[in-house]
This record gives sequence, C-alpha cells and structure tokens, in this order.
Amino acid sequence: MSPLRECILNNNTKIKPIWLMRQAGRYLPEFREIRKENPNFINLCLNEKLSYEITLQPLKRFNLDAAIIFSDILMLPYGIGQKVEFKKNFGPILQELDINKINEDNFVKKLQPIYNSIKKVSEYSNKNTKDLIGFVGAPWTLLVYMLNKQSPKKNINKELFNNHLTFNILKLIDKYLKIHINNQIKHGANIIQIFDSWAGLVDEKDLEKFIYKPTFSLVEYIKSLGVPVICFPRNIKNYKKYVEVIKPDAINIDYNVDPKIIKQDINIAIQGGLDPKVLLGNREDLKKEATKYLNLFKDKPYIFNLGHGVLPETNPDNVDYLVRLVKEFKC
Repeated sequence: MSPLRECILNNNTKIKPIWLMRQAGRYLPEFREIRKENPNFINLCLNEKLSYEITLQPLKRFNLDAAIIFSDILMLPYGIGQKVEFKKNFGPILQELDINKINEDNFVKKLQPIYNSIKKVSEYSNKNTKDLIGFVGAPWTLLVYMLNKQSPKKNINKELFNNHLTFNILKLIDKYLKIHINNQIKHGANIIQIFDSWAGLVDEKDLEKFIYKPTFSLVEYIKSLGVPVICFPRNIKNYKKYVEVIKPDAINIDYNVDPKIIKQDINIAIQGGLDPKVLLGNREDLKKEATKYLNLFKDKPYIFNLGHGVLPETNPDNVDYLVRLVKEFKC
C-alpha cells in the first residue's frame, strides 16, 4: 500500500510519510522558468502537459511520498462560468456569477485537462508507489471567494452571507464539488484533501450551517467512493469538535495550534503543523522544530507536512534537508 494510505487507513505509526503543501511552486527555479513563459495562471492549470510536468518537479528533486496535482481551488468557480483572474501582488479577482448559465457538461469539458493531467501523473505515482492527492476548496471557502470576489484578507463584506442566494450557491457548490471530486478519483487520485482556508472567519454560532453541514456532506461522499479524505480547516478554533462532527480520515493542523493539545484530543491520522517560515532560517532551528513534531507524534499515525504552503522565498536545499531528516527519523 502507498505510504499515506498506509498511515491513514491502517494507522501505521512505524512510518512517517512526507509531502508539502505548495511543494510544486515558486520556490523551485524550474517552476519559475515555466511561469515566466506562462503568465496566465488559469491557462497554466489547464495546460495538461505543463501541469503534469510541474506536479512532478518536486518528486524528481526530493524523496517525497506523494504528488499533489498542480491546480487551484478556484478552478471550481471558473468551471461553472465565473470569471477568475489572478492579479500579481493582489491575488484572485472574481466577476459576477450568472447561475442561470451553469451547465454540467460545460463544467466537465472546461476542467477535463486537469483530469487528463491527473491520469498521466497517476501512471508515474502507481509505478513509484507514491500517493496522488486530488483536492478541492471547502464549500465555505469557495463561497467566500465567489461572493466576496477577492481574498477576504483584503476585504470581506459579511452581509453577503446572510440571504437566500447564499444557500442556493452553497447547494450549487456542493453539487459541482462532488462532480469535480469524482472526476479526480476516476482519473487516478487516491486521496482527496479539502482546503478550508477561511474556516477561521466563521463565528461559532454559524459553524453548523457554513462549515459542519456542507463539509460533512463532502466527506461522506468521498468516503463512499472508497478514498480517504484529509481536511485542513485553517485557523479553526476547535479541532476536536471539527473532527468529531465532520469525521475525516485525517486532519491537517496549522502552525498556530498547540500540537500537544492535538495529540491529546485527536484519534485519527494527523498531518502537518510545521511553520513554513522555519524553512527560511538555519538548519539547526529547522532540525529542532521538525524533530519536535516527529517526536511528539512518534506513536501516532502522522504525515509530516507544513501548517501552510511552502513560501516562495524558500531555498530548495532546505526542503531537501527537511525531507532527508524525516526519512532518517527512527520511529
């Protein structure tokens, strides 16, 4: 069995697999070369040849245990007809969505290059006993982008989320996420990760309608397809409650949470936690921080990862050092 699935499904504590969020990205010079020639990010995600190449770049450099397809959570709004543009030094900008023009056949057709790329990567991952992670944004996080039309880091209008249209869009998101997930799995993804980047914005009184209920629906669906699911509810205040309600197979923790509390409270496979900024510093500190997580979760099923994505200014040599460190750790 592939390493992540062994850890998640069999609760194997004797291995500590490693992959990194944004492991394919701007910190790699070979990625920057491709990006220079391909400034339109959406088009790059839809270029199956380049998407395949970018997905495998970090696996050709480092001894990682999984590939994650090079794509973006905002391919879903793009697929249903909402214009998405990535503006340099600002982030995504979305236009109005016309729900009357949404068409299922068009959605699959528009995103087919992503599925083709997954199929091609799966041939590599199967041959090399690596996992292939497909992914989606959580319903709440997609709702935030689709209604707010930009990152809530810049500005968020909370009044947008309290009308009947909100829940119509949530239903649409649920439907098309399931289509998108099913196609990723059919083409070779053997794990799905759900990224809830803006989970920390939700007030406790609204968690049930915006986080718990819609995410649980997705998790149940993924499990019904026989594939394990990892959830990453970034900045959620109560990981224990989240796991109890949503029931993922594994939980990714962010770097703001106390890992000792997670160890005490969580009884499923745990992933992540290391602050990506540690990769910017010296190796002594990197070793100390990485070893802290490895020792703490020594007797738990644990997948080594970060508490967020690899930062663009990261030195690839430090990533190589980290991967070697994890691989040499004796459980």
